[in-house]
Amino acid sequence: MTSQAYLSELFSLDGRVALVTGGSSGIGRAIAGALARTGASVVIVARREPELTAAVEELRADGCRADWVSGDLSTRKGVRTAAEAAAAVFGEPDILVNSAGINLRPPMTELTDDVWDTTLAVNLEAPYLLGQRFGPGMAERGFGRIIHITSQQAHRAFVQSGAYGVSKGGLESLARSQAEAWSPHGVTCNTLVPGFVLTPLNARLATDPEKVASLAGRTMTGRNGLPEDFAGAAVFLASGASGYVTGQSIFVDGGLSVH
Repeated sequence: MTSQAYLSELFSLDGRVALVTGGSSGIGRAIAGALARTGASVVIVARREPELTAAVEELRADGCRADWVSGDLSTRKGVRTAAEAAAAVFGEPDILVNSAGINLRPPMTELTDDVWDTTLAVNLEAPYLLGQRFGPGMAERGFGRIIHITSQQAHRAFVQSGAYGVSKGGLESLARSQAEAWSPHGVTCNTLVPGFVLTPLNARLATDPEKVASLAGRTMTGRNGLPEDFAGAAVFLASGASGYVTGQSIFVDGGLSVH
């Protein structure tokens, strides 16, 4: 067997269907692109149609099979409507990537019920609902991959973690619960944990050059993350190569968490 054939067999996503929330920008867009270019048919779910259209057109120009669904993941009705619309495009997904998120960081003393509710709805409840919708079907078919994007704030409090940190900590616990339920049936459930990544979600911090430089200095690589840094890890977790990896939090952070 040639090395190319071996790698293709190990990591190929040919014939798989992937649903990527938040796939129109940042880490989600990079992951959607990686999965599509590895052979998966990808449906991107996000809010803004111009960004969705741009992301899908880029993938189609590369010969990928991709489409989009505009959806509001802040309400249960919105999540369920988006899920059904996404499943109608290429069929039931084999791969679910929960990358959509909201990053509201008021000081704890200024945290309102509205901010709490919105943060937990988008960052935690939407992944839960999507898992409940698609996880059992994956288990019944004997193959599935659920990947959540979490945060350093799931493991430590800094930069006003507030409700955001709570939501991401809950998301890592959700992955373990999903893994316990469905991994005996071929469904792995894991999280990718970024460091500071230069994405629209971190636009507020990115406007402070000193803070950006300070965060880069805390890594072992000497730089902050880029969305494309997540491509390889996502393909690994989505492919057959990761069949014995489940319930894990995999840090893609340049060593920030251990430095």
